[in-house]
Amino acid sequence: MESLLNPGSNSESNLVTSYETCDPVLLSCNSSSDTTHDSQIEGKKQLKEEETEEEELKRLLLPNVDELPEIPRSSVEANFTTYFLPDFMKPGHDQYVHRHANGLCVIGLAPSHVAFKDEGGVTSIDFNVGKSDRSGIKVTGKRKKNAQHFESNTALCKVCTADASYIVRCCVKGSLLEVNETLISQPELLNSVPDREGYIAIMMPRPADWLKAKATLLDSEQFKKLKTEL
Repeated sequence: MESLLNPGSNSESNLVTSYETCDPVLLSCNSSSDTTHDSQIEGKKQLKEEETEEEELKRLLLPNVDELPEIPRSSVEANFTTYFLPDFMKPGHDQYVHRHANGLCVIGLAPSHVAFKDEGGVTSIDFNVGKSDRSGIKVTGKRKKNAQHFESNTALCKVCTADASYIVRCCVKGSLLEVNETLISQPELLNSVPDREGYIAIMMPRPADWLKAKATLLDSEQFKKLKTEL
């Protein structure tokens, strides 16, 4: 009883000592509990981020079927940007330029070219124009050795129908890399697939020359609108 009443008793001293001894343990327990709680929150956050990333990946790999076009894009549409040069040098001489991201330009006859309006369409093609036969040009190596440099209005070839002939031009200033020699033996490709296997030639303009040429060209929507208004 005396020890309980006496503030200076050994019992009080023992109680203080016991409290001081246990306190670090209690603090350690509380700290461990907080750490576990934080870890759980961090784990849930990371799991949610992973689920979000997985949903985004599924969206990219498995697009919504309702958003897909009825007709898949062609290889030309997927890899090239198409421009048009209507009435080039003469009325009805409409040509296209398919430009690839690497700068290559594929040149050909637009579907609205006057040659396709002649009965029977194109029946032959002749690359022997100007002072040389364009089909005789053989470009080699990375430096495009033997490539000839032409202006945008330089003649590439002559396409013939049963009643007339029409000059096809470069459309862009640059190096002529190749002409489509297959058309010599299969000119009907010009009538059936002029924008693909029936292309005329491939040009490589310099960046500065391309910018100048682009300013004179129409994109697909502009060309379509022009033809609709006529």
